Amino acid sequence: MMRRRTTLLTGCTALALALGATACGGGPVAAGGGDKALGGQTVTVAGVWTGSEQKNFQKVLDAFSAKTGAKTQFISTGDNVSTVVGSKIEGGNAPDVVMVPQVGVLQQFAKKGWLTPLSSTTEKAVDAGYAPVWKKYGSVDGRLYGLYFKAAHKSTVWYSPDALDQAGVKPPKTYDEMLKAGRTVSDSGLSAFSVAGEDGWTLTDWFENIYLSQAGPEKYDALAAHKLKWTDASVVKALGTLGKLFKDKRLVAGGQKEALNTDFPGSVEKVFGPKPEAGMVYEGDFVAGVAHDQFGKTIGTDANFFPFPAVDGGKAPVVSGGDAAVVLKDGKNAKAGMKLLEYLATPEAAAVWAKAGGFLSPNRKLDLAQYGDDVTRATAKSLVAAGDTVRFDMSDQAPAAFGGTKGAGEWKLLQDFLRDPSDPKGTAARLESAAAKAYQG
Repeated sequence: MMRRRTTLLTGCTALALALGATACGGGPVAAGGGDKALGGQTVTVAGVWTGSEQKNFQKVLDAFSAKTGAKTQFISTGDNVSTVVGSKIEGGNAPDVVMVPQVGVLQQFAKKGWLTPLSSTTEKAVDAGYAPVWKKYGSVDGRLYGLYFKAAHKSTVWYSPDALDQAGVKPPKTYDEMLKAGRTVSDSGLSAFSVAGEDGWTLTDWFENIYLSQAGPEKYDALAAHKLKWTDASVVKALGTLGKLFKDKRLVAGGQKEALNTDFPGSVEKVFGPKPEAGMVYEGDFVAGVAHDQFGKTIGTDANFFPFPAVDGGKAPVVSGGDAAVVLKDGKNAKAGMKLLEYLATPEAAAVWAKAGGFLSPNRKLDLAQYGDDVTRATAKSLVAAGDTVRFDMSDQAPAAFGGTKGAGEWKLLQDFLRDPSDPKGTAARLESAAAKAYQG
């Protein structure tokens, strides 16, 4: 479940601009372009993507092949990228490039000495096309190792326009307005929110958006690095703010017990499925993928979103995630792998997947017209416009034992909090205890 936010997409969606078995080879597929300088070489790329994400990324690799003459081979690792890549390195069969889904894993790879710093060509492209925060998340000890090719926007609240129209409410601008609008939706016959409490990662995302807006980016960074303890008053306050929603039976579809038995796809179904039970569902842009592909909803008409609203006078949050391309030292064609990253850093490469759908690029040089629909363009514009105020998913920055393990750490403790939100202070203390253990390990 480490890749929970970004492996839930299927098909070419109208939005699903999320972030990323068998090997899928792709050779040179088209004539023209480039000097074929890499003819005869094969670049091996490992990543978590399967299904439509893998197919769409293969289109990018095929464009690279057409430009350079290199062949490519994509290997799907499943969720445990670190374990799979580590075993391949030990076995003398390291891929050339890995698409890394968490900041913490990128840092782990760099500290183990597995990575080659990116070329000056790639670094210049990042400096010119990306907000500095993306370079920061791709760097370890001041050296750039990771290029963020694909991103997710996780500050979007999805709703049924019919449900809001029936209740006579408009998309809210503040958290309190959102709860008020939710109660009005409830009074009109539907529950306000479908909450996917069975998947603990959704609860971390709820917390992160509230915390970033309410406490601000500096405290968010400190908490993400565990330089600030989870017992801090700002954490207790954010939990209390989240608890306002969790404990209100008018706001949560089926109440807390049903929420704890609802997984992410199920939460989307409760809003956009054949028998709607709620008017809204919070999660990232990839909600659109499920609404469109599984339930046939037209994005922008049958399903839409509003930005996660500002909390207590803070700024509206922009929480993101992403897949960073890194080059392994032990790859057989690491130099050709570096050339692939130089290509991935271009708006030309991003445009290939943007046209296919199910993609968002943090590269501000990508023309928004390359995206296939207005909702995607609006979300992409929001992410790029946020610049350095974007913050990477906090739980993805944490050690997996705390921020990414089912039935343990932050996931379990926030599920316990959903079950009984009456003691924010006690929950904060338990979170701190779990975090201290994980960060020491």
